[in-house]
Amino acid sequence: MSTRHNTAVAAPSPPSSGGVRLGTGWPFVALFAGYPLWWALGLGRFAFWVFAVPMAVELVRRHRMYGLRVPPGFVLWVLFLVWAVVGLALIGLTPPGALPGSAGALGALARVGTYLALTVLLLYVGNLSRRELSDLRVARALGWLGLATVAGGLLGTFAPHVEFTAPLELALPASLAADPYVRDLIHPAAAQFMNVLGYEAPRPKAPWEYTNTWGNNLSLLLVWLVIGWICRGSGWRRWAAGAALGLALVPIVYSLNRGLWVGLALSLLFVLVQLLRRGRTAEVALCVLASGAVAAVLLVSPLMGVMSERVANPHSDAGRAADSMAAVAAANASPIAGWGSTREVLGSSQSIAVGKSPECPQCGNSVIGNNGQLWLLLVANGWGGTALFLSFFGFTVWRHRHDVSLVGSGALLTILLLFWYMFWYVALTAPLAISLTGVALLWRRGARGGTAAAVRGDAG
Repeated sequence: MSTRHNTAVAAPSPPSSGGVRLGTGWPFVALFAGYPLWWALGLGRFAFWVFAVPMAVELVRRHRMYGLRVPPGFVLWVLFLVWAVVGLALIGLTPPGALPGSAGALGALARVGTYLALTVLLLYVGNLSRRELSDLRVARALGWLGLATVAGGLLGTFAPHVEFTAPLELALPASLAADPYVRDLIHPAAAQFMNVLGYEAPRPKAPWEYTNTWGNNLSLLLVWLVIGWICRGSGWRRWAAGAALGLALVPIVYSLNRGLWVGLALSLLFVLVQLLRRGRTAEVALCVLASGAVAAVLLVSPLMGVMSERVANPHSDAGRAADSMAAVAAANASPIAGWGSTREVLGSSQSIAVGKSPECPQCGNSVIGNNGQLWLLLVANGWGGTALFLSFFGFTVWRHRHDVSLVGSGALLTILLLFWYMFWYVALTAPLAISLTGVALLWRRGARGGTAAAVRGDAG
């Protein structure tokens, strides 16, 4: 098997053949730009599996013709995948403080399958030259999904009761489609109704499964909306993206996602640092003024009341803290490989005697590892697997830390945000896919002569 880390020469374009041909890179564009359609069909996160198939076929073809490139540090990711597979052997065991028999083998297998599908995505984007799948094309596909996410947020805010039965939902057996977890994945709905502020209120989530996923994805996709539609766009694209950024403020606030609010502030800070590194002081001043204007609008609008009310109502903080401690305890009990999957807590944070019952189906037995990617890694893969996972992304950031180009900065930001959101949101599936796309963009820019220009800041 021929593999290599870097090459300064792009692989030649595939030879032309008769008949209708889709453009090179079409699976990536169809996956992300077409995601609202896949969501409406009920495929949602399963679309990443579906489009991994043509991506894998293309990778096999390219391997036979040119060899297969892998990113620097890829061995860390491969070892993490091995860790995840080995951990499956521990599913039948019960960690301390967990409910016996609460491990789901099907969910664990699906999680490993998702990691593998996203690995295919990483290799696919990285093995295509920038002529075959340009950085701008990647940015615009992701930006298009960002527009759809803003639109879904507005729908969830102003028409939260919108929902419908997807074709996939109709095709599945009724008993399976009615399962709460499966229903969340395949049933399109505009919002989640949750009691966060002391009363039940909608929190936008379309076109994603959960409101936290919506917030995580929006934060990452806005990066590419700005890059592909404003900085590298013109005409209607700039107007559409600018309007979307302004309108996004409403669902961002009504999502009640404090992690998202802080994540956006951290993103702004990163942008200012990168601009200063490039000597763009005028643009730094413009960003500061724009941020001040947004803050002023918030202060005089009803949105400020919603934010203040959210800060005054921690809601899930105690439960999250208990679940996080349970994940750490589980990792300490099996530090090398973890337990292969998530588990349910024995009882609740108040008492081991308080659990789910027909009278109180929401009581206790919360899922360990369901409150953030870090906690998921700890319980499923132990300290060893967690270290491998985070080391891969940390290595990539360190290797490309000098890249201050527009695309390089966007890619770095989508990876760095993973280290913030991992405390609050599970990255599977789309958020991790976007972060891995950032890894692929940095890798192929460095591998094909983009590094010198990127360091100077004159590469797009």
